[in-house]
Amino acid sequence: MATLLIVHHTPSPNCQAIFEAVVSGATDPDIENVKVVRRAALSATASDVLGADGLLLGTPANLGYMSGALKHFFDQIYYPCLDSTRGRPFGYYVHGGNDVTGAVRAIESFTTGLGWRRVADAVSVTGEPTKGDLEACRELGGTVAAGLMD
Repeated sequence: MATLLIVHHTPSPNCQAIFEAVVSGATDPDIENVKVVRRAALSATASDVLGADGLLLGTPANLGYMSGALKHFFDQIYYPCLDSTRGRPFGYYVHGGNDVTGAVRAIESFTTGLGWRRVADAVSVTGEPTKGDLEACRELGGTVAAGLMD
């Protein structure tokens, strides 16, 4: 059975709604043989990443950058996972009040450095998530999880 690790920082109701949509897609009953593990960014470890077959990352955009929690996650796992997770499939979502450009750039930079392979378009949401935003997040979760099926 494959493992999908969802690493997220979910400090607000808008981020919670987005996170729940991603989890809903990843745990869709049509997706078989994929175990979904959820970890808050401040508690996710290198062992979690090494044990995962794919990853989904989620963060708010704070002051033009990803959250400090997700940055902390990357700082903790970068070198322990650098060589052994190259090619690992991943996806991500970002929520911001009005601009997520810096957060997107930061995530792309870290994941490129790690050699991870993005397998779905990133979802960027600004303001209150719309029904379409939440559907895009559900699709993101489903796409990344379905890619791990045997």
